[in-house]
Amino acid sequence: MATIVFTHPVCVEHDPGEYHPERPDRLRAVLAALKGKGFEALAWREAPRAERAQIERVHDENYVDQILTSVPKRGHLHLDPDTAMSPASGEAALRAAGAAAAAVDAVMAGETQNAFCAVRPPGHHAENSQAMGFCLFNNVAVAALQARAVHGLKRIAVVDFDVHHGNGTQHSFERDPDLFYGSSHQWPAYPGTGLAEETGIAGNVANVPLHPGAGSAEFRDGYRKTILPALIRFAPEFLVISAGFDAHARDPLAQLRLGADDYAWVTRELLAVAETCAKGRAISCLEGGYDLEALAESAAAHVREMMKAA
Repeated sequence: MATIVFTHPVCVEHDPGEYHPERPDRLRAVLAALKGKGFEALAWREAPRAERAQIERVHDENYVDQILTSVPKRGHLHLDPDTAMSPASGEAALRAAGAAAAAVDAVMAGETQNAFCAVRPPGHHAENSQAMGFCLFNNVAVAALQARAVHGLKRIAVVDFDVHHGNGTQHSFERDPDLFYGSSHQWPAYPGTGLAEETGIAGNVANVPLHPGAGSAEFRDGYRKTILPALIRFAPEFLVISAGFDAHARDPLAQLRLGADDYAWVTRELLAVAETCAKGRAISCLEGGYDLEALAESAAAHVREMMKAA
């Protein structure tokens, strides 16, 4: 079976504004890399629009209304100093969340072992009723609750290697012992959450804060000692990956020192757990990554490992 890539052209049209780091060229760079040599076996699908019911498993219905009715007809609307919408943003957010749900459906239907959602806006900072950190809807949380509500799975895990802590995902998961959230991230850094002491209601949250300047050794050590053992103990029936590539050494928004080989390594390790616990069932959603070349090569390394496991 081939790894499936879910994407949609409108995800490129989402435009937070001139000089914004979460710019359309990010997705263009990822798509160009995945259409290059060595990726011919990928299967491509258009991301559907998420249904309201899928999003409202994660987000308050009034918040969903606020986002969808606030889309500007022209120009930009700033929800906070970092998070902006353009005329295409509402549709892009629906397609990004829809990609995550459809990827879960495809894996559960046996159409593929794993899938990558090449979408934007990203999602892991979006809380139940709060947009923040470039994020509108929490795509990975939508995926996790799709696996539960539609497919009857009980234990769903999200692991997040974006350089910024996924406060929104933790916010949605930390009081539900049947959901697991593991994150490696720089600390101190935006959004200021993700201390090791934040462990959730039943030890279902595993945070590995990394100091500025930390590199491959500290990153891999955090997974070997903390996140991977906790994930194995949790024994997920489905794995969702928040795939942010902004811990790369060349990324301008943080100060970790990872390379593409680290993303290949962590992908292999996570998919090995999925193979042991979850029949190999896994999807991945694009989060951050703001140096275009580093983003493209890191995303390519990540998807290459998914293809090997498919």
